[in-house]
Amino acid sequence: MAPKKNKLKKMLSPPAPAPPPVETNVDDDELMDDLFAQLDSKNESVKQESAAVLSEMNIDKVADKLESAPKKDSKARHKARQARKAAALADSYAPTDAEADARLEREAKEEEEQIKKTCEELGLKVHEITPDGHCLFSAVADQLSLLGILPSSQATYTTCRKAAADYIQSHPDDFLPFLPSDLGEDSAGASESGLMDRAGFERYCATMRDTAVWGGEPEVVALSRAFNVPIHVVQGGKPPVVVHDPSGQTHSAPGGKRVVYISYHRRLYGLGEHYNSLRPKTIMGSIKAAFQ
Repeated sequence: MAPKKNKLKKMLSPPAPAPPPVETNVDDDELMDDLFAQLDSKNESVKQESAAVLSEMNIDKVADKLESAPKKDSKARHKARQARKAAALADSYAPTDAEADARLEREAKEEEEQIKKTCEELGLKVHEITPDGHCLFSAVADQLSLLGILPSSQATYTTCRKAAADYIQSHPDDFLPFLPSDLGEDSAGASESGLMDRAGFERYCATMRDTAVWGGEPEVVALSRAFNVPIHVVQGGKPPVVVHDPSGQTHSAPGGKRVVYISYHRRLYGLGEHYNSLRPKTIMGSIKAAFQ
């Protein structure tokens, strides 16, 4: 297990600044698939050993570092998703650790407090969205209804899924450079840079439109542009508000009138990452928001 641990550390470590080109014989996708297979083994000792390796590596913190890197290429984003998935699997299989449970509970509480603090400053409150895989789209639909952009009868995750998928599909040049191959970056279905080919892109759009697959940053960008409305994402950590503007601006001030507000939670729910809608605190505020 020691050689595998060393390989995983090398594979998931954030890239050092301006490193010289280095060739490696490690097959990242095969290695991670092997690890997932061990975590899914019927042998409890194999599960626990694999989970222990990831726990020792602080795989969740590795994922945090990769996600918070200021500039991320497709490879780094792919590694971040792999690390987050590995951390979730390891947590589900690892033996109960009171100290680790307490740490996770503390981190979740800190994140919740940070989000609440930002909401207080913006005069917003969290409106809970069902954590069912459609949460991003349901949260945005709730906001679009509140702003009067969509009638309540059409403000559904189905409408928003279709809008996001259709926009992405009709603007491949805007999204393909940021989507790693769905078959693995070293697979036959990937381009030389490890990105999706056109067939993979079409599968991605169809899956996003027709299933409960989780939506992320590409879909937030697409929704902002499709409905021509800024989307401000409140989160724990820095920056506290991530701005997605259809005009391409990245520094519009929070507190705007015609703005979609949603919150992004990394640790609040046992099912993983989650989005909620952020509504004005008062009924009068909601009425005013609908006419602004």
